[in-house]
Amino acid sequence: MAETEATAPPGAGPAPTAGGPRAGELPPARYPSFLAQVLRIVVKDLRIEWRSREIVYTMAFLAVVVVLIFSFAFVVGDARPPPPVTAGILWIAVIVSGTVGLGRTFDREREGESIRSLLLSPAPRAAIYLGKLAATVVLMLAVELVLVTLCGFLFTSAIAAQAGRIAVLLGLGTIGFAAAGCVFSAALLRSRSRDVLLSTLLYPIIVPIVIAGARGTSQVLDLVAPDFDGAAFWMQFLATLDAVFLTVGLWAFEPVAAGE
Repeated sequence: MAETEATAPPGAGPAPTAGGPRAGELPPARYPSFLAQVLRIVVKDLRIEWRSREIVYTMAFLAVVVVLIFSFAFVVGDARPPPPVTAGILWIAVIVSGTVGLGRTFDREREGESIRSLLLSPAPRAAIYLGKLAATVVLMLAVELVLVTLCGFLFTSAIAAQAGRIAVLLGLGTIGFAAAGCVFSAALLRSRSRDVLLSTLLYPIIVPIVIAGARGTSQVLDLVAPDFDGAAFWMQFLATLDAVFLTVGLWAFEPVAAGE
């Protein structure tokens, strides 16, 4: 039996393939991946901060002032404060300076109602939250580098010897602090008393982070009998808190930021 072949009319292009766009239709829009959207928000915030350096300078100045005030109170002659006191001073300076950075990071989105444009963009709310969180963590870690160096110079040389463990403790504590702080900062974005309310609402939530970070740091800084197993326990505790705060933050950021 003879087979018939369908011939295309002269000048006609190739027939559309299965699943492809039909004639006269635009190809489907391709949005960046989730990770790419997170990185774009991080780069945007860090680029703005690099131009002004407003948040970093303010955080660093406040952290240095806190450490110097405590140094005048506890450093007398050659006497140095014990490890628990040094750890407490370090974490108090981290929390106080980090609160200032959290408030100012979302203040920029309030100016000109740019937060509305950000929420109306195709970026998922989770990407916005993680981008803000990552940018805040980077700024806080930059300030903590200066802060740890100053504490090592004024209080104890054990900070240099245990820099790796202290970096892990500070990194885990910073992530948990920023994970909770970004949610509260977004919730208070339209509040006139946000600077006062942010610390009032945030500090009771982050008490476990401060306790775990201070206890682990003091055990690491003990020159006589350092307890590295105890410090490892507090690191695991901080990692658990980070997972909890990140999960709650991803769930709560969308209704909080949208004002629902």
